[in-house]
Amino acid sequence: MGRTYEQIDERLAGWIMDQPVFFVATAPLAGEGFVNCSPKGNRKELAVLGPRRVAYLDQTGSGAETIGHLRENGRIVVMFCAFGGPPRIVRLHGTGRVLVENDEEFAESLRNFPRAEGIGTRAIISIEVSRISDSCGYGVPLMTFAGHRPNMDRWAERKGRSGVLAYQHEMNAETLDGLPALDGLGSATR
Repeated sequence: MGRTYEQIDERLAGWIMDQPVFFVATAPLAGEGFVNCSPKGNRKELAVLGPRRVAYLDQTGSGAETIGHLRENGRIVVMFCAFGGPPRIVRLHGTGRVLVENDEEFAESLRNFPRAEGIGTRAIISIEVSRISDSCGYGVPLMTFAGHRPNMDRWAERKGRSGVLAYQHEMNAETLDGLPALDGLGSATR
């Protein structure tokens, strides 16, 4: 049976931080727009910052749907699944904000992430959580975690800062639906 929680307590925060992967879902306001769901590897790239606040490092990728959707309407859900141990699914619904390198809060927020240096970070997604819930997770398969892929870090290192920025300018300016994403926001790479 699913439950809701008033806050992310220490025990739940520990469980969240232990999950090697999480999923982020957003959608545009337009009914015909594309709903987006993205898997995110958690190499200490997610931080529980308070009883109703989390943030994660948003890596440079082939699209920028989350950024565009948050700029338009702020709606977001982050989902965690136990692929090992007792079955469990946790969802954090809330309102997200995009912090990029030229934002005042960016440098301070970056301190929450030990892996911030040397990766292709383009933004920090900061989320004020309005609903915390869990469910059984009986349908989630048991899987063995083999490790995180090094490909993203290698790609960013090969491109260098100017190459990553050029890629963001070309590939991350807007969403699939044409909503502005990084266009005009600036970007961040480390």
